[in-house]
Amino acid sequence: MHNYRFCPQCGSELEHLPMSGRYRHVCLRDGCGFVHWDNPLPVLAAVVEYEGKLLLARNAVWPEKMFALVTGFMERDETPELGVARELKEETNLDTVSASLIGVYDFMRKNELIIAYHVQATGNIQLSEELAEYKLVAPEKMRIWNAGTGFAVADFLERRGMPVRFYDRATGDDIPDPRRPTDFSLLGASLQYGIYQK
Repeated sequence: MHNYRFCPQCGSELEHLPMSGRYRHVCLRDGCGFVHWDNPLPVLAAVVEYEGKLLLARNAVWPEKMFALVTGFMERDETPELGVARELKEETNLDTVSASLIGVYDFMRKNELIIAYHVQATGNIQLSEELAEYKLVAPEKMRIWNAGTGFAVADFLERRGMPVRFYDRATGDDIPDPRRPTDFSLLGASLQYGIYQK
């Protein structure tokens, strides 16, 4: 997200102050009161099932051999289900038959919240200019990247009783399952200092 230095409403310099449990950029000018909350952006992701295989795509700016799910930002006035169908159509020309929620995943590096769907699709693949290539992978042969949308693929496969194999993109080696534990007793909270890990 944009890191504001000046208020987008009145142009005054913003102050970095504690507010609602975190430090935020705040405008102190009388009558303005702008706060840059820096909330995560919702991103839609599709685990696309097409002709019995999973579709992975390579963005045109990514290195060769780097593939992931079809993703895109949610637009104003659309539901997540319609948004994931729109993104799939825009980027691959495929039509969505059904879309069911897999889960919601953090992608802190980019300050995004990934809303992932299992999408059954039909049609003829025609890539948009955003995508360089695609590949179709049998679900039982999937090797999963250990970040963001990779966790959605893992949950999708696991719920279907299929093998879950993570790998390190840098080395290509298999790695242990890196998904986060759901033991919330490991977290502490403080309104003054935010949430921290014990």
